Amino acid sequence: MTNNDPMITPEDQEAAEQQIVDQSKRIDFYITEYSVEILANKMRDGEYVVPTYQREFTWEDDRKSKFIESVIMGLPIPFVFFWEMPDGRLEIVDGSQRLRTLEQFLFNDLKLGDLDKLGQVSGFRFDDLPESRQRKIRNRSIRGIVLNEHADEAARLDMFERINTGSKNANTAEVRRGALAGPFMDLVMELSDYPRLHSLAPMSPKQKSERGYDELVARFFAYGDGLANYRDRPADFIYEYTNKMNAGFREDPSAYAAYKERFHTTMEFVERVFPNGFRRTATGKATPRARFESISIGSYLALKQRPELAAMDKDSIAVSEWTQGPEFTRAIGADGANARSRLEGRINFVRTRLVDA
Repeated sequence: MTNNDPMITPEDQEAAEQQIVDQSKRIDFYITEYSVEILANKMRDGEYVVPTYQREFTWEDDRKSKFIESVIMGLPIPFVFFWEMPDGRLEIVDGSQRLRTLEQFLFNDLKLGDLDKLGQVSGFRFDDLPESRQRKIRNRSIRGIVLNEHADEAARLDMFERINTGSKNANTAEVRRGALAGPFMDLVMELSDYPRLHSLAPMSPKQKSERGYDELVARFFAYGDGLANYRDRPADFIYEYTNKMNAGFREDPSAYAAYKERFHTTMEFVERVFPNGFRRTATGKATPRARFESISIGSYLALKQRPELAAMDKDSIAVSEWTQGPEFTRAIGADGANARSRLEGRINFVRTRLVDA
């Protein structure tokens, strides 16, 4: 060999092959085809199950219309993935939004918006189409991959994560919900609905539906516990952190209450001390992620270092003197926002100002 790579021995090859065989046994599936009519009817009748780890129905009307336009034109539709449950029903591993859109359209709950290629069909409902066209749409087929009932939950979640990691349609918070079900993820989802968080950190309905609050809560815990293994890739870091914390919470169930208390204590402090919460202004309707990270995690670390801050008069802390200043603005600037140095810089900026108050 001409490089410094270690030699792959026959034993290494044998071990690798055995691992491939073992993992492949977890994924036993068959391929089938369903007509659009069958898919829509089964969705309406509850024959298809949308599991708790699936993301909510977040497609906007124009995206639904674009999907239906593709169906009408006969364009290829991506596979739908199912798991065959012991009772014979099919759980949707991936594709629930496509199936719900088909159900809505065929049963006239969906009125098409402006279409790119089929402008004459804009504004139509299914029943507005000629009967011949309705039959053709009902008869269109979509291919499905069905995992059999022996595939365990880990295999199903792994498939969901792998499908969606390569998709622009699912953001990282949605993928974590799908692939990392567990006690820590349960806490993240619980706290994402916390009214005080929504008041302090407003966001648009679209951001909410795309799990924006999940992302804030996950970053609060992940970055607050330390950035030793952070490599400037938030999605990878938080994914690994969540996986690790699920295991840790299973080993120590008391951690759930402790982390919940950490979050509540920090949010209460921010509400009392920071006049605008995580907003730029008192009337702001958006929450810059870098601002949330710096204030929330900086506050947590400051309270950890100097617990008496929790009882100090807010006028003594006087955060307005520096949150409106140019130094803080530079600290939370967007350039290289996810670089570790910038992340640590903005968090420590807040922590230092609070500790020195």
